[in-house]
Amino acid sequence: MKIRFLGTAAGGGAPQWNCGCRVCEAARDADVSRTQDGLAVSGDGDAWYLVNASPDLRTQLLANPELRPPAGTRDVPIRGVLFTSAELDHTLGLLGVREAAELDIYATAWVHEALTTAFPLQAVLSGYTRVRRHAVRDGEPVELAGGLRVTATVLSAKQPRYASALAAGDSVCAYRFDADGRSFVYAPGLAAWSPEFEKMIAGADVVALDGTFFTEDEMGATRPASSMGHLAARDQLPLIEAHPGPWYLFTHLNNTNPLVLPDAPELADVTAAGAAVAADGLLLEL
Repeated sequence: MKIRFLGTAAGGGAPQWNCGCRVCEAARDADVSRTQDGLAVSGDGDAWYLVNASPDLRTQLLANPELRPPAGTRDVPIRGVLFTSAELDHTLGLLGVREAAELDIYATAWVHEALTTAFPLQAVLSGYTRVRRHAVRDGEPVELAGGLRVTATVLSAKQPRYASALAAGDSVCAYRFDADGRSFVYAPGLAAWSPEFEKMIAGADVVALDGTFFTEDEMGATRPASSMGHLAARDQLPLIEAHPGPWYLFTHLNNTNPLVLPDAPELADVTAAGAAVAADGLLLEL
């Protein structure tokens, strides 16, 4: 199994274009740039699946040779897209690949509804390409091309702002990918380290965790991380130590998170807990 980290920042990227916070200024000075979070996963190195589609998707696809079509063709190796949520930074990039011959979209029923009603992304795409919707259900494995199996675990009912009028549902999930006896878990929207999540990561080789915020009060007392559906990275460190086995990587870093920077003092705490921070372009081969 191969996993390519296309981007590792939360919505807006890091540094964020309209932010002059300490971390963004330091990132500019150090020429650090992280694009918005997303993955490409393959069970055999030939058939690839995107996990989320950020507004940076075109740039990310061009930067990774394994995702390009062979010379003289339009036969891209991308077989589908899986959404962990309906957030704009996870879905807007799909508009940029409307030239695809067809698009297989995997998501929970709630996410499909949001992308059909509140934000009619799938209706827009249907005017350009053939769209096939596949509903993923909590705990039910789905077989994908290339010997890849994916299983979703619902994490929370956090809704995007644009979809706040919809009834609450399974709006955020994590995915576990299995192939040839190896496992990878992707959880960029982890609201709580629940018993269900512990079951999901049991026996996994690599777990990509929610690194949106380093501390609960990073955005100020009026906007705690938990109110936005994210478990702060610092609060995950003792949980990581209590659950050894997988290699833990933080991704989906907000522009305010000091872990964006390669020389952040906070990295020492992450390393001491047995974890690390993912980088744009990181390729894992399991």
